[in-house]
Amino acid sequence: MSEQAPETLSEPVLPKYNLNPEQEKNEIIRHYRALLRSLRPKLKKGDKELVREAFQMAAEAHKTMRRKSGEPYILHPIAVAMICVEEIGLGVRSTICALLHDTVEDTDITLEDVEREFGPEIARIVDGLTKISNVIDTNTSQQAENFKKILLTLTDDPRVILIKLADRLHNMRTLDHMKREKQLKIASETVWVYAPLAHRMGLYNIKTELEDLSMKYMEPEAYRDIARKLSETKRERTRYINEFIRPLKEKMTAVGLNFEIYGRPKSIHSIWTKIKKKSVAFEEVYDLFAIRVILDSAPEKEKEDCWKVYSMITDEYTPSPERLRDWLSNPKNNGYEALHTTVMGPQGKWVEVQIRSKRMNEIAEKGLAAHYKYKEEKSDEDRFDKWFGQIREVLNTQDTDGVDFLQDFKTSFLAEEIYVYTPKGEVKMLPTGSTALDFAFAIHSAIGTKCIGAKVHHKLVPISHKLRSGDQVEIITSNKQKPSEDWLGIVVTAKAKSKIKDALREEKRKIAEDGKYTLQRKMEGMGAAYNEHNINELVQFYKLPSPLDLHYKIATKAIDLKELKEFQVLGDKIELPKPKPVVTEIQPEAPSKNYSKKDSELIIFGESSDKIMYALAKCCNPIPGDDVFGFVSTGKGLIIHRTSCPNAAQLLANYGHRVVKTKWAKNKEISFLTGLKIVGLDDVGVINKITNVISGDLRINIAGLTIESREGLFEGTIKVFVHDKEELEVLVNALKQLNGIQTVDRFDTEN
Repeated sequence: MSEQAPETLSEPVLPKYNLNPEQEKNEIIRHYRALLRSLRPKLKKGDKELVREAFQMAAEAHKTMRRKSGEPYILHPIAVAMICVEEIGLGVRSTICALLHDTVEDTDITLEDVEREFGPEIARIVDGLTKISNVIDTNTSQQAENFKKILLTLTDDPRVILIKLADRLHNMRTLDHMKREKQLKIASETVWVYAPLAHRMGLYNIKTELEDLSMKYMEPEAYRDIARKLSETKRERTRYINEFIRPLKEKMTAVGLNFEIYGRPKSIHSIWTKIKKKSVAFEEVYDLFAIRVILDSAPEKEKEDCWKVYSMITDEYTPSPERLRDWLSNPKNNGYEALHTTVMGPQGKWVEVQIRSKRMNEIAEKGLAAHYKYKEEKSDEDRFDKWFGQIREVLNTQDTDGVDFLQDFKTSFLAEEIYVYTPKGEVKMLPTGSTALDFAFAIHSAIGTKCIGAKVHHKLVPISHKLRSGDQVEIITSNKQKPSEDWLGIVVTAKAKSKIKDALREEKRKIAEDGKYTLQRKMEGMGAAYNEHNINELVQFYKLPSPLDLHYKIATKAIDLKELKEFQVLGDKIELPKPKPVVTEIQPEAPSKNYSKKDSELIIFGESSDKIMYALAKCCNPIPGDDVFGFVSTGKGLIIHRTSCPNAAQLLANYGHRVVKTKWAKNKEISFLTGLKIVGLDDVGVINKITNVISGDLRINIAGLTIESREGLFEGTIKVFVHDKEELEVLVNALKQLNGIQTVDRFDTEN
């Protein structure tokens, strides 16, 4: 029985690559043989030859290529194949696809070559993994289009996603050799799409590692800080874990259970999320680790044994009733089964305990691949297939661009789910945040479009009512009801959104018919033909996206066509009126109130290193010394965001090509507005002490100060002008030294 699972906090040291050709060849063969050893249990007759053929094809295709670290490129596909086999549990065909995953994109090998050698199935998966190299529409994000392509293959063959996750994991593990802006783009893409996707596929270990590695590049200081503290507290944690599990081991051994019990640390990312969400210090995060009990039980006794262990744990330690999570009776959508409880351990500390069988543990760690391995043994309706079915239904109707598609996919399919029941007790799975209207569309599109309200547990609620797990919902419909534009703001599921858009388009088309008739009459009255050329001229003149919009706006009186008399008619064609010259007076722009014109002191790498005009993002108000990136926004020029900005992950994940590497130039003449939130004990003269430190000792200008006190505590927000991050840190440390001050945190001010 293992007492303590290993902690994986130390960062890998990447060696400098300097091997001679002979050593290099041996290194490649060593990695390849290790891959074959891992695959050995899965090899059938003829498989070894196929894998060798794929390896030789990839090695030959990539032979002149190097990675940024200097190592031969072929080591990357071998590493991806190794992750597929060892960490995801995939087999021979996936190994072949992983070895070939970059060949069609980066080398002279074509999909036809792959199909000729390995057949259509492998060619299809490799095609799914090949990035779209040219996107025609300049407004569309190439990154988002590539996600879209990968996700579209999901329902045909989930292995595409699993291999892509292995590829992303290896790229994240070796990201140190990339340039800073590339690291930011790849890390935010990872945390925005790939980590939730790994979670959805049930790959918890991979999801956790992806989140941690993303944080290492996006929030390097916070990452190092938590890693250091975890490392420093490891010894006392081990001691505590051993004390906690000793009586439990005795009880379980006494009744003859076969088990493993150990403590494992929570991920750095999840600890950091907790610190931010609950505004607590590291020392106050109670669940830095979880205790895991893994039972070796026969399939028919699994549930019974898990509950037996739960009973022993709660006999020994008092449980927190609202922290019981029963995923035995109702497994998660991604197949996850377990029993989680939080109990009060020794020294008054809350401890989370996870109880699962060996089978459940394999599904929790290997996700989809393990789930299919056990699928034959289970006869109940398959949740994964149900999930894929929902995605397939939405994908078939999607015509949106990549970024919208990705956003819909994220909210509909990557969120945690809730379980909602129909009046007859049938269960529907919906993403968290779903409304009664989402539920109506989940039952049937026709019910969704006619929905006027719902009853939750027999109580009347509006269509916008947010549902909770366990709700029993009855939908009320009316034949007079029609979807309206504001419905799009009520729903979160992609299915509901696309059906509402379809219905609105249909309604628009009907209304547009009247506008079409009006326009036809007007044009014939002018002696012009109602034809494609003339309609396109008008669409251009009114700056509209399509003829349908033109007809719709005429029908709804948004355009009254009085400008038609300015057009010339030549034959039966109309010509656009010549634009009149416009004289405008350019007003000098008023300087912003909190920094001078020297505000342009920022060096932009990759451009000429002249000073350049930029704006600071209102969502995160960066100050010199913050880790920042420049984002080229359409219409607003260069905008500077902090890498920890709440919008950073989304911007970088979708529009990485618009990121400009930026670094602050030293300039002590400019002041930047930033805010501090102070919490402490309400004491006489506390405001005086605070203002003395800011204005008196440090000579920092205060822009605003509000203090609220209640029941012996005060909460203050102070807006100050600082020159850079160092000055802000000196101020924060000085305030923390004052008696009675509990916390001092920076917050983003709205100018």
